[in-house]
Formats: sequence, C-alpha cells, structure tokens
Amino acid sequence: MRLGEVERLRGELAEFVADVFASFPRRDQRRWGGCYLRGLMLDGRRKSVQPMAERLPDGNMQALQQFVNQSPWDPLPVRRRIAERLTEAVTPEVWVIDDVSFPKCGTRSVGVARQYCGALGKTANCQVAVSVHAATDTASGPLDWQLYLPREWTDDPARCRAAGVPDGAVHQEKWRLALRLLDTLADWKLTARVVVADAGYGTSTPFRLGLEEQGLHYVVALSGKEVARPQTAEPHQPTYDGLGPPTLPRYRTEPRPLPRLAAESLASGFTEVTWREGRRGPMTSRFAVLRVRPAGKQSLRAAQEAGGGHYRWDGVLPVRTVLVEWPTGQTEPTGYWISNLPATTPVEDLVRWAKMRWRIEHDYRELKHGLGLDHFEGRTWRGWHHHVTLVTAAQAFLTLRRLDPKAHMPA
Repeated sequence: MRLGEVERLRGELAEFVADVFASFPRRDQRRWGGCYLRGLMLDGRRKSVQPMAERLPDGNMQALQQFVNQSPWDPLPVRRRIAERLTEAVTPEVWVIDDVSFPKCGTRSVGVARQYCGALGKTANCQVAVSVHAATDTASGPLDWQLYLPREWTDDPARCRAAGVPDGAVHQEKWRLALRLLDTLADWKLTARVVVADAGYGTSTPFRLGLEEQGLHYVVALSGKEVARPQTAEPHQPTYDGLGPPTLPRYRTEPRPLPRLAAESLASGFTEVTWREGRRGPMTSRFAVLRVRPAGKQSLRAAQEAGGGHYRWDGVLPVRTVLVEWPTGQTEPTGYWISNLPATTPVEDLVRWAKMRWRIEHDYRELKHGLGLDHFEGRTWRGWHHHVTLVTAAQAFLTLRRLDPKAHMPA
C-alpha cells in the first residue's frame, strides 16, 4: 500500500495492535509493534528493518532493530490472539499443514543448512519452517509456526547458543513439529474440522497415527508409491503356545501398490466432481473412493503402551479411505489422498477438502511478496520468530479487513 493509504488505517491498526499485542508489558513495545506492521504493509521491494525505517515518517532503525531482535517479548501470546481472531472471522473448514523455505547465504542464520529448498526447487542453503494455516475457499491465514533445526545444528550446542536457540532443543522431523503445532492449537481451544497436508506429511504413517491420537480427521496426500491391501483382507492370528509374548497378527498376502489396487477395483467407478471456480472456469476431474488396509507401523505411543520403546510392526492397520483422481484422457491415476473420515463421507466433500491446499500458495505469495516474510536479515532464534509473528499479524489485519463488509480496502 502507498504511504497515504497506510496512514489512513492508523486508527484501525491501533485498535488491532492494542488487542493482539496486549501481552506486551510496555507501551513502547506496542508502539514499535504498530510501526513495524505499517512498515510491512507499505510498498517497497525490501521489508527488512533499514528500508522500512527509511520509508516510515516515524521510522527509527535502531529502535526497530532492538524491538525485533533483542526485545524479550514472547511471540506465543501474540500468535494465540491472532489465531483466535482469525478463526473466529474465517470459520475454517480445514487446517493446512505445510513448510516454507527461505534461501540464505552464509552459515550463521539460525537453522540454515543445505537442504531441499522449495522456493528454488532444489537443494540449497536455506532455512525451513513448518506452519499451520486456517483455510476456506475464500480466506486463509497462518496460525502458528516452528523453525526446523537440522541435525547439524542440534548436534552443535555452541552454534545453537550463538544463535540464541533455547537450551535443550533437539532435532525433530517436520511431521513431529507439525504435531506439536497442532497440540499448541488444541491448548488454545481451537479446533479444525479436517487437517490437510501434502505427500511430504501424508506418506508418514506415524504422522497420520499421531493425528488420530489427537482425535483429528484428515485428508492428506500420498505419493502413489504406497502399498496396501484390499479392505476384505483379513489378518491371521497364530495360535498362542504359551511361550513368550503372543504373536502379533499377520497377513498371509503381500500388499499391492495403490495404482494397481485402484485399476483393479475402480475401473468403472469414477465420478466427475467440480470442487471450485478457477480463473479459467470450473475446476473438474474424475474421482473415486477406495477402501484399503494400509501397510505400516504402530505409533510410538501405541508401542510404548505395549511395552516397547521403538516403532514396531504390528501387521494390522485400520481400514482407511483412499481418494483417487483419474482425469479424463490420462492413462493412470494422477493423485491419491488418504483419510480417516467415515466411509459415508460424500466424495464431493473429500475432493473439496483435499484440494483446499491451494490456499496455502495464496498465503505464501502474500506473506513473501507483499509482506516481506523472507526479508528478515537477522540471525537469531528470537529475531526470526519475532519477525514471522509480526508478518503473521500484518497478514491477519489485512485479512480481517477484507472480510469486513464495511471496510474499504486499498488496491
């Protein structure tokens, strides 16, 4: 937005800042928080501290640097209040789990490492963060974030201390970070109808079981390389001879690849479904539902309750629904999603939720290109989480205005 447009919003922004930054102990922190948000919303190629301070009439580079990098305010209460306001206004149908990358130079920025960088489409030097977003087809926004720490960081305590990483931080896979974020949202008394995620998460059996242990329904993508058995497959329970622990159930048939199961079971069972209006008209494809027994492992919690400390094969997983997309003209299916929703769930609902991941791209486009999510130039854990929280606040403010029928939104 242009400077005049941002200045005309100062009254509404002041009310928003007073609410979401109410946990700040000092008035000057709320003042610089509001100033930082105006800098993020103001037009400009770079949204790092120096150029923002130069563009703002009341900008002060030293004060903004101190506010985002050194000031000891806790970002979690701010994110909680943003999440409460956003979910109340958006009424999300799904929570979308995804991760986003930030290309970086050097080795000192917290969490930076050579790893897959989605922003560049290749392995590169970058930071990666996991996020959870509230979404409908018409509105969305991030609720919470967690920076991913590769093993090369958690195995180097001195490097972590230099970047201000909290003591005791350990390496956790992205799917574990996602489950932690969902735990946090549950602690905030926020609920979702369905959780959706791409195949980077959906292919993880422990992740899916973790969602089920939290009592969550999901529609998550698969890669198409998974194996499963038909719903009718029955496990065999060997007779217990009284020696040692009982033998776990076993199947007597090998699992088959999902494409093969789909081709055998759904040759004539596909239905044309339209899930939303796109820029070029209705978005339509053919879909079918397949009931299968996935092949996988017990969750960590189930293994511990059974007396073991590690994942172990239990031979049996519950029957689950697999949504299959097979567009007209294609020689084989092009998309797979697995869900624990009831078997009676209409295929139209499964398709709409599975496809709602597109909103995450809208969020990242606005957060990065419009609000400077990836423009932060600091190196510390505190600074990174402060900046991401402030960008989330700016996006939430704009989203709430877009949803307000009385509000005038600048171009």
